[in-house]
Amino acid sequence: MSSSILHITNGDFTTNYLKELNFSGDFITWREMLSEGKTTTDVGSEAFWKNRFEFFKTSYKVSKQKFIEYTLKEYRNLCNKKSNKEIVLWFEHDLFCQINMLAVLSWLNRYRKGYDISLICSGKIGNSTKMYSISELNKNQINNHFKNRVALSQDDIEYADYIWQLYCSDSPLRLETVYKSNPMSPFHYLATAIEAHLQRFPSIKNGLNKIENTVLEAAQNQNFTSKKELISTLIQEQKVYGLGDLQYEYSIDTLNPLFNSFNPVKLSKKGKQVLENQLNFYGQIRNDISYLGGSKKYSFLFQNDSKKLLQITS
Repeated sequence: MSSSILHITNGDFTTNYLKELNFSGDFITWREMLSEGKTTTDVGSEAFWKNRFEFFKTSYKVSKQKFIEYTLKEYRNLCNKKSNKEIVLWFEHDLFCQINMLAVLSWLNRYRKGYDISLICSGKIGNSTKMYSISELNKNQINNHFKNRVALSQDDIEYADYIWQLYCSDSPLRLETVYKSNPMSPFHYLATAIEAHLQRFPSIKNGLNKIENTVLEAAQNQNFTSKKELISTLIQEQKVYGLGDLQYEYSIDTLNPLFNSFNPVKLSKKGKQVLENQLNFYGQIRNDISYLGGSKKYSFLFQNDSKKLLQITS
């Protein structure tokens, strides 16, 4: 395991785990969640980081100091790593990781062209149907992933950059038509992640997206004594999105009028009507500041039957 390798990981747990396993080389932790909030194509630019800070400040009350310490300093460390001969990316199968992966590859395509870049994505192991996160892999499995890492060609990197450009565009309609069109892609989990992304636009049936409907379904069908218990179950069961407690907390807060209580968790009459598609909540939840990638969340509707998006024209 040559010290000339630069490992770019999906989070602090992976970085610390690899160090515990005595992986040599340099480490950069990509501390972002570009699956949430507005994104722009120019990864790493001043405008890019200004836009991202505004999102974190508005949605999650993140201070400028914390944003600089947690995210920007690590990004600047990445900018200074120019001598490593090989760059290894460690990401997972879920939407959260796959979007971050695209952004990193877009940045590498612009600033590290010609470097040897390889990819490790945790997910399926052998014939198992379970999707594994890096934290669930033992030492031998981690070493096997490293040994079998996928070398990315320039075409692969440019394809990832292209999908990133589409993700950041002001319309998801082009992304909807091309994300399945590369069967030879080494990004085995990307199509599933993009499919999950498209279902984050509000359903034409009740105005809520797939995640929001899943929150209501869980609340209706299971007996939770608290919001914390509800969120814990969602994290465990909804692996495709890779969301954490902060993201679910934010989502549930936007759905507050659809709940009677959270101790225990009980839907309101309106919540049950929305869940059963008897009432459309689009008008009450719609706003002009919510983005999915570069697209306004409420400018498009997901048609459940055709699984296609419909643009709303004013």
